[in-house]
Amino acid sequence: MRVWRVQKLQQKTFCAMFKRFPIKETHLVYFLAVLNALVIGISFLFVKLTLNYTTPLDSLMYRFSAALILFLLVSPFIIKRLNYRNKPLYKLVILASLYPLGYFMLQALGLEHASSVEGGIINAFTPVVTMILASLFIKEETTARQKEFTYLSVFGIVFIFVMKSSNVDFTQLHGVTLLLLATVFFAGYSVLGRSLSKQFSPLEISFFMVSTGFVISLFISITTNSAKGTLHQLIMPLTDESFYLLIFYLGFVQLATALMGSYILSRMEAWKVSVFLNVSTICSIIAGALILNEKVTWYHLLGAAFILFGVCGSMLVNRSENNRSKVVKLVNNHSTEK
Repeated sequence: MRVWRVQKLQQKTFCAMFKRFPIKETHLVYFLAVLNALVIGISFLFVKLTLNYTTPLDSLMYRFSAALILFLLVSPFIIKRLNYRNKPLYKLVILASLYPLGYFMLQALGLEHASSVEGGIINAFTPVVTMILASLFIKEETTARQKEFTYLSVFGIVFIFVMKSSNVDFTQLHGVTLLLLATVFFAGYSVLGRSLSKQFSPLEISFFMVSTGFVISLFISITTNSAKGTLHQLIMPLTDESFYLLIFYLGFVQLATALMGSYILSRMEAWKVSVFLNVSTICSIIAGALILNEKVTWYHLLGAAFILFGVCGSMLVNRSENNRSKVVKLVNNHSTEK
């Protein structure tokens, strides 16, 4: 009973930060889902900038390092709310292996053998894969109209990337296979994270993911650079102050998205979370236009409209069907009483 009470208290911690605002928890979850997509979309730009200083794998290691440092800075607040006793930690190991470790590594390796356009198109199918896995393993149900709106948001992303480049070549099977696996890994993370939200608090899941990600990415980074004889290059970026700013910003993003993602998955179906992440594509376009002066064309705007219409449609359909089921239930209860 005591463990159950602690668990319930931990799950309310994230929401308690907003208790001074007159906002329903459902609205808070949707707000955080949009904010999470916004932060992820903008972070793509800064991840791209870090590659001017180091390799993708080393950049990942530095991002986890910064996230862990930020986590430990608030350790007196965090440690009091962590309780891993008598809980299935091996499931958290699997979760961290799927995302962020497995996902980011497969994505980085896949993009070495495929273009970013191909990567974007394949990644757009994550909501569909998540929907399939969620229905198989945790029995999440979706209606035909929800599927249609989800497919529409996926089409919006594919449309943007296809129009952006005519040099799409899916014959590079090695890179395409790795990118497809990355999509499956993220979908698996969403489904497993949804399941584990009943056993672990968002803080426990986030801290375990960040700390495990740091240890494993540090080991891989040191091992890889040692084998190549480039270990000295690992610390070279630390001589540039701009790199510190980039990494600590991305570390904050890593921490914030881990917390928000874990909390959202504890309150929202896995397939819905993946659909919301499609909004990050729109955020990336806006960030590129405002910061890098990248050109925004008609197909960006049309694709963004498809994405927004698909995301909003799938959520609104869900709300209307929930309201309809409540009405039917009330009618049935009333008729039974008679």
